[in-house]
Amino acid sequence: MNFFTDEQIKQFIKEGNLKTAQDVQNALKEMFGKTLETMLKSELENQLGYSKYDYKNKQTDNSRNGYTKKKILTDSGEMDIQIPRDRKGEFEPIVVKKNQRDVSSIEDQVISMYAKGMTVRDIQNHLQNIYGIEASAALISDITNKIYPLIKEWQNRPLQTVYAAVFIDAIHYKVRQNSQIVKKAAYMAIGIDLDGRKDVLGIWIGENESAKFWLNILNELKTRGVQDILIICTDNLSGISDSIAASFPKTDIQKCIVHQIRNSTKYVSYKDLKSFTADLKPIYQASSEDNARYQLDNFASKWEAKYPVSVKAWQKNWDELVTFFKYPSEIRRIIYTTFYASV
Repeated sequence: MNFFTDEQIKQFIKEGNLKTAQDVQNALKEMFGKTLETMLKSELENQLGYSKYDYKNKQTDNSRNGYTKKKILTDSGEMDIQIPRDRKGEFEPIVVKKNQRDVSSIEDQVISMYAKGMTVRDIQNHLQNIYGIEASAALISDITNKIYPLIKEWQNRPLQTVYAAVFIDAIHYKVRQNSQIVKKAAYMAIGIDLDGRKDVLGIWIGENESAKFWLNILNELKTRGVQDILIICTDNLSGISDSIAASFPKTDIQKCIVHQIRNSTKYVSYKDLKSFTADLKPIYQASSEDNARYQLDNFASKWEAKYPVSVKAWQKNWDELVTFFKYPSEIRRIIYTTFYASV
């Protein structure tokens, strides 16, 4: 029995309750058994010199001969995998060697291949580090070509037609690219369906965030089956409001209160910070939008002269900061910040 079925692989992110970038890596570890099996199949194919059923190009009297079940020990515990066999018994696998039961030392290395983008050179370096051998470029290319479809299959999977809420946020990180360290952002859309279950709808790498960037993402969600979103919760990302209005014109937009507080306090001196943030609380903790507006006016009269940019940020984004007041208190706690998506 395979450790994962194809259907489980499609659903593993939806059911994984991902919270952070580390959770994404942890979730990928669950694909470890399937990845090992794919790599073993690729190794045998590379050794035989022909793909399964491609008998025209077969130039050997050896052939595939089913599988042997093997129990291995990983950092996540024991798992069963299928080891491919050849008829002559000449196959000497590299990924999981004969008589090798403990593969915990290579698990993080395989996950690192995903994180590094799985270039031929990177994977060759990893295999050299793990096994002390030189793996051919043909073998590495064969392995990566078979693993990429698993990723593409998840990226393009159909989505539900309606989501109660979708949270859009970004994780910023540094990567090495062309021998330089560059900053990139992984933009994530996490949906809550009508049954209250979370689903990572997608992850996109964006360098130049713009209205066009977000419009492409939202249109992709529509192409994959999303017809309606009741509420989209987001930071004040560049171009996001116009893109939502164009793609889902009936959707309510809730700007993240926590991000708004952080952005507005960037301009506040340290000696005023405690008092400034204390005066913000009556705004977003108000019982109604009318009361919140009254508190904002009081806040502005006290701080506008000293910190006009900070106060103006609240006034400018007001309509999309107070959307949560339209909903009962139980829902307000969920949608007033994108940080709920990581809980």
